[in-house]
Amino acid sequence: MAADTATSRRDALAASIARRGFARVVDLAREVEVSEVTVRTDLAALEADGRIARVHGGAIPRTVESERESSLEKSRTRLARAKQAIAVEAAARVRPGQSVLLDVGSTTLAVAHALVARRDLDDIVVVTNGLAVALALESAIPRFTVVVTGGTLRSLQHSLVNPLATTLLDDLRADIAIIGATGVHAEHGVTNVNLPEAEVKQRMVAAAAHRVLVADSSKLGVAHLGRVAALADIDELITDQVPSVTTAVSPRAALVDAGLSVTAVRVGAGLG
Repeated sequence: MAADTATSRRDALAASIARRGFARVVDLAREVEVSEVTVRTDLAALEADGRIARVHGGAIPRTVESERESSLEKSRTRLARAKQAIAVEAAARVRPGQSVLLDVGSTTLAVAHALVARRDLDDIVVVTNGLAVALALESAIPRFTVVVTGGTLRSLQHSLVNPLATTLLDDLRADIAIIGATGVHAEHGVTNVNLPEAEVKQRMVAAAAHRVLVADSSKLGVAHLGRVAALADIDELITDQVPSVTTAVSPRAALVDAGLSVTAVRVGAGLG
């Protein structure tokens, strides 16, 4: 399919991506009969217009990525007390002298603040792909060494993703990774609504000796598009307590039955 102008070609690309759900650069180039370099330029323009989202190797419709994804600023306020309680528990897993991979997200941002508040921690190296996370850790320098992965900026979460975000992670072996996610399901494992960030999370899981997942109870029993890890790849889930249900197996109980180690923290009235 030849396109006479850049505008009509980009309209055709956006329509093809919407129809397929995910389209590779090489396939799109063949479809509109231009080079892959031209397609990448078109995809960058479409992403800037908010019509598509680029992911590794291609693109997806913007609605697939963002219909259930809130900005970092919005998600910080949701279940804030639960996230703070989870964060304090997760920060307690870190010991002086350790290296930490700290993921992007509202709960992991709370973990960053909880780590800084631990005055006993020294000689800590934290590697993160979150700009907000890095800034939250800045006040702990020189007790902490803060390393940012680099990569391509996603403004919604202030996160760094591929291309180039995982290059550093491939050369690391950290003591502990503290990962967030938008879904934790007994059958489908750990997932994330955003594919570019899911890819970075996968690499963090692979690069750490001990893997801790932090997710509030609203994420339990949920499965999203991007696969992050199987439950067997996670050493511990830290979540918040919710009232037990009597009519069905709770999502948390289902995760325990599936073999995941789960720590449920009590949310105190004074938190937040």
